[in-house]
Amino acid sequence: MQNSTISKINGVSLVAAPDSLSHKNVASLKEVNANYVTVMPFGFIRSLSHPEIIYDQERQWFGETRLGVTQYVELLHNNEIEVMMKPQIWVWNGEYTGYVEMASEADWRQLEETYKNFILDFAKIAEAKSIEIFCIGTELEKFIEHRPDYWRELIAEVKKVYNGKLTYAANWDEYSRVPFWDALDYIGVDAYFPVSESETPTVEEAIAGWGRWKKELKDFSEKENKKILFAEYGYRSVNFSGKEPWKSDREMTSVNLEAQTNLLEGLYQSIWDENWFAGGFLWKWFVLNEKVGGPDDNQFTPQNKPALRVVSKFYSTQKE
Repeated sequence: MQNSTISKINGVSLVAAPDSLSHKNVASLKEVNANYVTVMPFGFIRSLSHPEIIYDQERQWFGETRLGVTQYVELLHNNEIEVMMKPQIWVWNGEYTGYVEMASEADWRQLEETYKNFILDFAKIAEAKSIEIFCIGTELEKFIEHRPDYWRELIAEVKKVYNGKLTYAANWDEYSRVPFWDALDYIGVDAYFPVSESETPTVEEAIAGWGRWKKELKDFSEKENKKILFAEYGYRSVNFSGKEPWKSDREMTSVNLEAQTNLLEGLYQSIWDENWFAGGFLWKWFVLNEKVGGPDDNQFTPQNKPALRVVSKFYSTQKE
């Protein structure tokens, strides 16, 4: 499905839904000029130190299961939208996956086995459905730090069943320490870099705030001889959203549509045209477009907000 006229991955991260994907759902993706979508099946772990990952459960939403992601991908491909499959882990109490860490060797080995099963099951679907990119993990810093050899072995196992492009989604403060980029095709970064201390950053402030990070990303890309892919990027429509962009705290109750709009514009102007940059996936996009976002929403989605115009306009220009 590779389209030679597309110069960048102009993607969105599609949140799984309870039901199947429809042509109406896909229409909103076309309207924002997305040429790529992340499909995210989920596995669950009881706590940060629990060694068993469960997935493909009856109680899960359809879009998080093997059957669901297969239906999503078929419809997306039929609409000429390419796909990155990005299996993710959810810790049941919502804790950060970067802190997943086992207490014993036996637990580490069990975690490794259950994670391998989880990843390989979806890698096989990715191969069967000709998915363009497969992401082997998301924000698992401690897991990688303690078990680096396992990850190289896992990548080798994935390559036995999947022939597309591979990446890993490292947190913005983690990517430089990931030891296996040489075995992957893209340097995946969840790009929640702090870029502004202002309540409502201007576009110019956002561009200035990207200066340091842009140089570091460029230098790292050249060092590894791989392009940078923003596996996730985005901002909430909330005050100070450029200060700690990763925060999803519910106690942040302000609504600031201008901040989200300016920060996205600044990111696009700073990063998107760079030769070392492959593109990225906006966090996040909901299936039921007409029922989400809007002027009173302060979460990440740009749907039904002024920021949507910025995304749509910019994505429409990113063709050769």
